[in-house]
Amino acid sequence: MKEQYTKIHNLSVSNKLLNFVNEELLKDTNISSEKFWEGFDRVVHELAPKNKDLLAMREDLQKKIDAWHIANRGNEINLEEYKKFLKEINYLKEVGPNFKIKTSNVDEEITDIAGPQLVVPIMNERYALNAANARWMSLYNSLYGTDVIPETKGAVIGKVYNPIRGQKVIDYGRNFLDKNAPLEKGSWKDISGIPEVNNNQLNLKLKNPDQFIGYVKKADHLSSLLLKNNNLHIDIIFDADNSLEIHNPDGNQDSAAIHDIILESAISTICDNEDSVAAVDAEDKVICYRNWLGLMKGDLKSQFKKKGVTHERKLNGDRSYTSKDGTDLKLHGRSLLLIRNVGHLMTNSAITLKNGSEIPEGIMDAFITTAACLHDLNKKSTSRTGSIYIVKPKMHGPDETSFTDLIFTKVEEVLELEKYTCKIGIMDEERRTSSNLKECIRSLENRVFFINTGFLDRTGDEMHTSMEAGPMIKKGDMKSSKWIGAYENNNVDIGLQCGLSGKAQIGKGMWAMPDKMADMMEQKTGHLKAGANCAWVPSPTAAALHVIHYHEINIFEKQKELQNRQPAKLDDLLTIPVADRPNWSIEEINSEISNSAQTLLGYVVRWIDQGVGCSKVPDINNVGLMEDRATLRISSQHIANWIHHGICTNKQVLEIMKKMAKIVDDQNKDDAAYNRSGRSGYENMSPNFDKSVAFKAACDLVFHGRLQPSGYTEPLLHFNRLLKKSSQS
Repeated sequence: MKEQYTKIHNLSVSNKLLNFVNEELLKDTNISSEKFWEGFDRVVHELAPKNKDLLAMREDLQKKIDAWHIANRGNEINLEEYKKFLKEINYLKEVGPNFKIKTSNVDEEITDIAGPQLVVPIMNERYALNAANARWMSLYNSLYGTDVIPETKGAVIGKVYNPIRGQKVIDYGRNFLDKNAPLEKGSWKDISGIPEVNNNQLNLKLKNPDQFIGYVKKADHLSSLLLKNNNLHIDIIFDADNSLEIHNPDGNQDSAAIHDIILESAISTICDNEDSVAAVDAEDKVICYRNWLGLMKGDLKSQFKKKGVTHERKLNGDRSYTSKDGTDLKLHGRSLLLIRNVGHLMTNSAITLKNGSEIPEGIMDAFITTAACLHDLNKKSTSRTGSIYIVKPKMHGPDETSFTDLIFTKVEEVLELEKYTCKIGIMDEERRTSSNLKECIRSLENRVFFINTGFLDRTGDEMHTSMEAGPMIKKGDMKSSKWIGAYENNNVDIGLQCGLSGKAQIGKGMWAMPDKMADMMEQKTGHLKAGANCAWVPSPTAAALHVIHYHEINIFEKQKELQNRQPAKLDDLLTIPVADRPNWSIEEINSEISNSAQTLLGYVVRWIDQGVGCSKVPDINNVGLMEDRATLRISSQHIANWIHHGICTNKQVLEIMKKMAKIVDDQNKDDAAYNRSGRSGYENMSPNFDKSVAFKAACDLVFHGRLQPSGYTEPLLHFNRLLKKSSQS
């Protein structure tokens, strides 16, 4: 059915979006629909041409960089000449004097508490609720169900509770307490009875008595003991009479009746409108906006069936304790919620302007997601300081970060918010931003609350920007290349230099293997050692485990140490990862392409056919990897680069794509997911490749990848998803 529109001032607005804004979004706020649409119309028509000019600047710079590489092809790149050229075309900006950010009214989850950060697709209401509630997570459940506890010596997970595995969980928990809340004498392993709190005095002697924060008593027994370490809470739950539901149906096997250890886990959560959702029209955008509004109003609920039983999920309330001085103590029960808008590139048909063009989607996101936060500002249940946190991705350099500042200045004016209410997170994932990061931060010095490295998007942009420089090294070699080390260090160096420590988050990227938690526990501590006071995790369980690293390392002390190191070098950051005389065998080339093609197809087929923007896709070795548009960007750009430089041919790649499509079809044969049309099941790409919109889209991303703006995947994905939705309606 064709979308219906209503004329509002100089805008044509989808009735689905219009009804949502007028009847839900603005209800019970001090902003009338008349005031909203009048201001929105005026600002959009002022900002849309500026948005268009910035995109034209991207294209102009790319053409000049392409021409420079073509003119210098065959010669080793002289970095001094290269930097001189980049300055001449205004790609590299002059670096201004030192400064410190001035962001104010920022919540302690950003400034003082270092911990995991969840990223969740806002399109899925149940996932969004799970993420918001992941502020407090069971360590025992997170250990019992993952490979952190190996299934050796009888400790198998099984279908019923296994006391052998349960004991290993208990032992792990006692070791955790010994490390992070040690006793004055002895070990938590020696505790054989429930501690007591009398007259607000804990009879258990802690090495650091200040770690005792509060407690809960039930029937004169201690049921909860609240401790604190590195600004993170640890809630030890006791079960004196085996009354609590636990894994073990025979009762509590713990000698001290410790039922569980609840860890403060996902300190903040990014609710994502961007890379992890497939939102291509008004219908999709309203789903995203409505879920975000529900979180801001606090009334979002989700009903689902599990084993034939209907369950309802809603937001957790705050947690109540008696403090150690005898007063009431309340702790926030939910993760601090941030909202990621889309970048400056895409437009959306939900609204058209007076010239008939689609609205810049990032501007639409800015107004509507901020308006939803008006409900929270009244209650202060998410942000207690009265701030709104917007993560803004895919900004290319200071010109575009300055434009973001202008967008939110206008949003604040229309919505009658105090200036700088809207705080901005800078995703450092584009090459022009990385090389001008200090000036990007300066342009948002009153708003910035977050900078974050994004390895995959940044690598995709690296390859696209330098497409004409030569064939790129293998994807797996990128992480050890000179530019990536400089990029990761530079982000921290500049952040610390600009005074972000104790005022804003310096973040690192995602752990992409949700089933490999043991590996995460070994490797992700590196993000903390690198100076990040938050890092991304793919699930609440991963947050509960990754937070252990933040108990072990005091990030703010680590950041002080790092301020004394030699800053990363711009020359290293600009070293292009081209292969020096590539001499790969046919087998190596085919293997590399097959690996990229397989994950690319596995992601695209769900995006196009089912509208799933983020999913766990098996790789060529059947290891499940969290895939989103950033991973798709690097895979498509890498194959496009190799085709362009003759490492492989179109025919060779197409044959591999068809072969891998059959493997993806087989991997998805049991997929019972529902697409938005209500049809169930998975649609094969093979053998009728010509009839598969998803297969065609995946091929276009590769064969036309070199021509895509900044190598982005969104234009082709959106076009083909709309095509698919049209055929399903």
